[in-house]
Amino acid sequence: MPFDFDVTQPPRSAHESPMTVEIGIIGGSGLYEMPELGDREEVPVETPFGPPSGPYVVGTLAGLRVAFLARHGAGHRLLPSELNFRANIYGFKTLGVQQILSASAVGSLKEEYKPLDLVIPDQFLDRTKGRISTFFGEGLVAHVTFAHPICDRLANVAYDAARAVGVTTHRGGTYVCMEGPQFSTRAESLLYRSWGMDVIGMTNLQEAKLAREAEICYVTIALVTDYDCWHPEHDAVTVDIVVANLLENARVAQQVIADAVRRLANHPRTCSCGTALASAIITQPAAVPAETKAKLAPIVGKYLD
Repeated sequence: MPFDFDVTQPPRSAHESPMTVEIGIIGGSGLYEMPELGDREEVPVETPFGPPSGPYVVGTLAGLRVAFLARHGAGHRLLPSELNFRANIYGFKTLGVQQILSASAVGSLKEEYKPLDLVIPDQFLDRTKGRISTFFGEGLVAHVTFAHPICDRLANVAYDAARAVGVTTHRGGTYVCMEGPQFSTRAESLLYRSWGMDVIGMTNLQEAKLAREAEICYVTIALVTDYDCWHPEHDAVTVDIVVANLLENARVAQQVIADAVRRLANHPRTCSCGTALASAIITQPAAVPAETKAKLAPIVGKYLD
């Protein structure tokens, strides 16, 4: 649903000093709003990578300042392949965000992961085609460690929050990130099952990669809407089926995210996500072009100054 308040301020530049916002929330299909946010304001952000999916909605949740972004834009107008992943994560970084809770609709590749269940995956398999998923290049080379793409500390918090809300939740598993926008063929779905994959979606891998490069903790809260098309009783995925479950999933996701934010107030950031670039940058600082340094200052400034 579109946001119903006025934009009263000019776009925020990526070079302005960060706001005191520590937690970011990405709303996926069906989750376009966080009603519990208080003291809210729309904050448009300009980035050197172009515009994010929309303005960030900054507000207070459980006593903490958070920034919410509807991944597909107001009215769900952006295809997965059209998302400006770099701008979305860069925008969170400039707002001061250190941890991101990302909600995502997925199909299940396992009988025990039923529609309306939640999954907190800890691995990804890339089946996308040519998406840009790094901030680096243009004279600056870095290779971050990505063996464990999800922040384990943040995943534990999300899992505990989901269990507290009362939703059936599964911890761990692999998220297949496909290109889309078409759903899987049955052959593809059966292949992923034979590989032991758990859920399938179209968006979260690039977010996880870029969040790691930006030294932001990241977790996927995967909301199961369907059985993909492998299941003998659900051999076709339709928008009607997905949307019906999305409406219920969105309500649950709001509760889980709100509870997770409350828990984060008592879970200090002790993981290594915040130093992911400490041993990742290969290029000598003197060799990095000034324009690239300026462009990536919010991300690499502390290492290149």
